[in-house]
Amino acid sequence: MVKGFMLVLLIFMVGILVIPAILVTGFSNDSPMNEQSGIMQEESGEKMTVQQEEAQGEIDTDMPLEAQSVSVFRSSSEVIEEVPMEEYIAGVVASEMPASYEMEALKAQALTARTYLIRHLLDGQDLNLPDGADVTDTVMHQVYKSDEELQMEWDGDYEWRMSRVRQAVYETEGEVITYDQEPITATFFSTSNGYTENSEEYWENEIPYLRSVESPWDMDSPRYKGGLELSVEEFEERLQVQLGEGEVGEIISRTTGGRVAEVNVGGQVFSGREVRDALELDSSDFTWQRSGNQIMVETRGWGHGVGMSQFGADGMARSGKNYRDIIGHYYHGVEIQEASTFLANLHHTGQMSYAD
Repeated sequence: MVKGFMLVLLIFMVGILVIPAILVTGFSNDSPMNEQSGIMQEESGEKMTVQQEEAQGEIDTDMPLEAQSVSVFRSSSEVIEEVPMEEYIAGVVASEMPASYEMEALKAQALTARTYLIRHLLDGQDLNLPDGADVTDTVMHQVYKSDEELQMEWDGDYEWRMSRVRQAVYETEGEVITYDQEPITATFFSTSNGYTENSEEYWENEIPYLRSVESPWDMDSPRYKGGLELSVEEFEERLQVQLGEGEVGEIISRTTGGRVAEVNVGGQVFSGREVRDALELDSSDFTWQRSGNQIMVETRGWGHGVGMSQFGADGMARSGKNYRDIIGHYYHGVEIQEASTFLANLHHTGQMSYAD
């Protein structure tokens, strides 16, 4: 009798311990969180629901990246739009770099766009912005176009182009470029003259990660060479100088990156940047010659030359380099880190809001 009772008790205890474990194991194996799925839905370029859930679970911030919003001042309508952060980054990448560029170049552009934004927000309110705005949609910050604007602009090419842009943004989501544990000022431009520029040789401040490096891929760019022809009168008016007979100006020195550092025009000394701005040149790497009453200016490169060359990034990607290689080449001594800490700081200081 006692043995029978003990046997029943033993079976009862085993049931209590084993059956729940079987049930938990069975449901765990069927859980969507354990399913494997593709990175992108090819048709739309959108992340899949399961991946969104996984990403949200991994991000250690006050809220997921999808819920961050950026207050964008739309220059054409003069209204402020609240745009989810990663949607804003996609709109910047689509506006700033051709979608036909290599995927690793697009990913590098997504990383620079996100880093530029967060650095700008950490630096505080821009006095040139309307109250309540974080950024404009112009070159004052980064060019941004909405999804609707891109659909109108790209028309039949919208699907494949936007799919590539969204993939680049997705695959770098939450990443920023840092130097000394702080997001960098991630400047970029179209095409170099074969070298990028030291920051202090175009602007005033020496920034340790913005150093001159080779960028030979740019020589194949359609924007590598440019030109401008203008009359002597217009030349004199733009620079506010008086030229002697047959004169145009003497280049005194060049920068580490081969651009004009100083030039003497009509007895006045200008920086290469000042001449570029006054004459609206593609680059501050220029030469010129005069023929009668006309002055011909030839340029190499397109843009200020500081930071990442977009055409160079595409060239590196075509040669087999990934976006981390590209970032490491154009920004000296940097790291790629998660943005979560910096975003949390912005929430705590009230500089970022939730998207509706």
